[in-house]
Amino acid sequence: MELPWVVVMLLLSVSASAAATLAVTAPPPASPAPAPAAPAHAPPQAPLGAEGLLINGNFETAPRKTNKTLIVGRHSLPGWTLRGHVEYVSAGPQPGGMFFAVPHGVHALRLGGRSSASQNVSVRPGSLYALTFAATRTCAQDEALRISVSPSLSAPADVAVRTLYSADTGADTWAWGFRASAQLTQLSFSNPGVQEDPACGPLLDAVAIKELPTPYPTKENLIKNEGFEIGPQVFKNSTVGVLLPPKQKDATSPLPGWIIESLKAVRYIDAAHFSVPSGNYAVELVAGRESAIAQVIRTVPNRAYNVSFAVGDAKNGCHGSMLVEAFAGNVTLKVPFESAGKGGFKTASLRFVAGGVRTRVTFYSSYYHTKATDGVSLCGPVLDQVKIQPLKV
Repeated sequence: MELPWVVVMLLLSVSASAAATLAVTAPPPASPAPAPAAPAHAPPQAPLGAEGLLINGNFETAPRKTNKTLIVGRHSLPGWTLRGHVEYVSAGPQPGGMFFAVPHGVHALRLGGRSSASQNVSVRPGSLYALTFAATRTCAQDEALRISVSPSLSAPADVAVRTLYSADTGADTWAWGFRASAQLTQLSFSNPGVQEDPACGPLLDAVAIKELPTPYPTKENLIKNEGFEIGPQVFKNSTVGVLLPPKQKDATSPLPGWIIESLKAVRYIDAAHFSVPSGNYAVELVAGRESAIAQVIRTVPNRAYNVSFAVGDAKNGCHGSMLVEAFAGNVTLKVPFESAGKGGFKTASLRFVAGGVRTRVTFYSSYYHTKATDGVSLCGPVLDQVKIQPLKV
């Protein structure tokens, strides 16, 4: 039986709408319970790309129209809506003697002054998400990449790309967290600056999203996400880890439970490319005292607690005498580690007496380090397996 033409047109309309919006959900458990039916007003959904990439998140699908490298048309780039001077560039040497490093694939976007690239994504209201993306500067001045999500419970933030942490690859991979407030949200990457050259601006590449579960403390450990196993998407072909921007609050941090309270980033590393004391992930403190990580725990006043943790090196060519300082309550512990850049770790512990119902635990590297291979790329000691237990009275 043939369907009426009105019904056919309606089905085609729904199909086209579903292809334009990306839906993101957390991975299902091993034995999932039957999911409730989606409400009639749920936004259209499209399958998530490999490794959580957004639609055309690696920009390998070319725009429909360009004028040399300048993209012509707001909707010319599949999956994205553009505003302002946005260029579609390829990796390698450029006219004028510049070199563009594209860490994931061949192509990337170059965001000129006051320009932006955005995409609509279907999310779960109230859930925490982490965006992973590659970015680097292209001109010899300060550049930043502004990330905003609308609507959401997180304010827009600027990621400064003037400091290149991974000089050996020419580009860094970053993560940024946000908490969703609606089923359909717009992710936007923009260049907030205006330079003399309107084309000057950061490169953007490999944009992915990941829903993060909420970690909780246990009776055996008061630290949430103690082994850093819950964190942003790490690309399988990336050897540089993921930088977590400074001044990240625990409620929206891309590393759930943890506060990035320093002036510089910390690096999230994986066991596939680095030496990790335990599990699949750890944190590398890459910028001395400017690279600190902390967590606030619930405590009982005047009760004693024990803090234990692992310190090591990431097996990434970071040599020298390392020193991690740990703070809990009014107690400080300095943990030295002699690194040959070949991996390895040691454990340490300290005891403190809580002075109130909340206690902040902080870790940072006392020294600055760079890789022996180039003397420029920032590196540092690895932190893992943080555990806090109350001591018996």
